[in-house]
Amino acid sequence: MVSSAKRLVKDSVKRMLLKEYIKEQTERAGFGGVTIQRTPMGTQVSVIAEKPGLVIGHRGEAIRKLQNSLSTKFGIDNPQIDIKEAGRGANLNPQIMARKLADALERGWQFRRASHSTVQRIMESGAKGCEVMIAGKIRGDRHKTAKFFAGNIKFCGEPVNQWMHEGYCQAKLKAGVIGVTIRIMDPKAVMPDAVKIKEPQPAAVAAAEAKPAEKKEDATAEKK
Repeated sequence: MVSSAKRLVKDSVKRMLLKEYIKEQTERAGFGGVTIQRTPMGTQVSVIAEKPGLVIGHRGEAIRKLQNSLSTKFGIDNPQIDIKEAGRGANLNPQIMARKLADALERGWQFRRASHSTVQRIMESGAKGCEVMIAGKIRGDRHKTAKFFAGNIKFCGEPVNQWMHEGYCQAKLKAGVIGVTIRIMDPKAVMPDAVKIKEPQPAAVAAAEAKPAEKKEDATAEKK
């Protein structure tokens, strides 16, 4: 009998391999992320892509092929694949932006120029903060890491789990493999220490202004 701990580890490994396989199959379409959820009707797989037409294929041939491969290779019963277009939010998707930065490096862009351009594009799209990290043989023969920041970035605590989104991709150059990591803070992020000042209602302001006037009238009447 398989223990619950071993079953949990086995399911986690299977889920990770499944995500990596979907990423490889949809990389050309601008893979932006995938969520997997079990439902009474089967397994719901939601894929975010910059070019959903490439995932669906001509008359749905590509998506049917992907469904069949998920059933045969991973033993998933009745996989339901839902394709969502990244749309205007593509510049705020860390996975898509990491892929674009990796493509720029493979085309010969200088890493500083490509990184600054990526950070600027992300911030102009409304992100609260952004971090770009490039690791590998970016200069010379030794491994180095270069980081580029803008805006507000969190590294620990609940804001990281709730508002920070991360994407990773690899650029394959002649000198070796370059790792590209991008972390983006959601535009809707609200920090725990944020202070909100509510404007008073017009009725409350009028009532507050009327009270001193009433007190003055009462004091005048008492003197008389």
